[in-house]
Amino acid sequence: MEDGKISVIMGIYNCAETLPAAIDSIFQQTYSDWELIMCDDCSTDQTYQVAKEYQSKYPDKIKLTRNEKNSFLACSLNQCLKLATGKYVARMDGDDRSAPERFERQVEYLQEHPDIQLVGTAVQHFNEKEYTSLMLAPEHPDKYTMRNSSPFKHATILTYKYVYDQLGGYCVSDRTRRSQDRELFFRFFAKGFRGDNINEPLYLGLDDLTAVKRRTFKVRWNSFLITRDGYRLLGFPRRWLIKPFFKTVIKTLIPYGIIYRFRSRKAVRG
Repeated sequence: MEDGKISVIMGIYNCAETLPAAIDSIFQQTYSDWELIMCDDCSTDQTYQVAKEYQSKYPDKIKLTRNEKNSFLACSLNQCLKLATGKYVARMDGDDRSAPERFERQVEYLQEHPDIQLVGTAVQHFNEKEYTSLMLAPEHPDKYTMRNSSPFKHATILTYKYVYDQLGGYCVSDRTRRSQDRELFFRFFAKGFRGDNINEPLYLGLDDLTAVKRRTFKVRWNSFLITRDGYRLLGFPRRWLIKPFFKTVIKTLIPYGIIYRFRSRKAVRG
């Protein structure tokens, strides 16, 4: 049963080749009450033109905006949130796809669990040739999950609009350029919100070596700094930072190819 509009927020950047499949997967949803809001982050390929063609064809379903300068994902998502009118907000990336029943299943889950404010799913990764790893998530994460793993796969989440409103959206800074989700989840739990995961692959995520190479030392170090601040926010003891510190250093020393092969196993628990 449908229960209000879903605002799908999508920051897009240089994904002209994959964007049509991503948008088509939204149109194929069994849940029909949605709006798609895209913000182009000054792409240098045809991404904006592709999005504009869809928006012109479906003006009642698609909203499109554009950053004045390249400002990264957190800023793009905040721009989308400004235009969101739905009861729910769902994330989606321009190089991924959603299973047809994704939104229906997630809204149904929130309806059946009124004490839960957010629901994510597992991610089936794929590349140009095949399906690769199945990324699972903790079924009932809490703030302590932040010590060892991500509580939710960011691109899979569906939550209430009021949750984003109370959190003030995403934090925009150099530190959160590729860790905006982790920073958001620290504040999510600090606010007293609760979330669950449906451990079924209702989301298909593109996974290739290029994506792994984006995790540079600077990105990993900034993520550690976010972890440090997040631990303080949640009242965790400082000694708990020892493990994430050494984990950050060790991952920096491992060649990208080895990390990618590890990620490409058939099943990996996030």
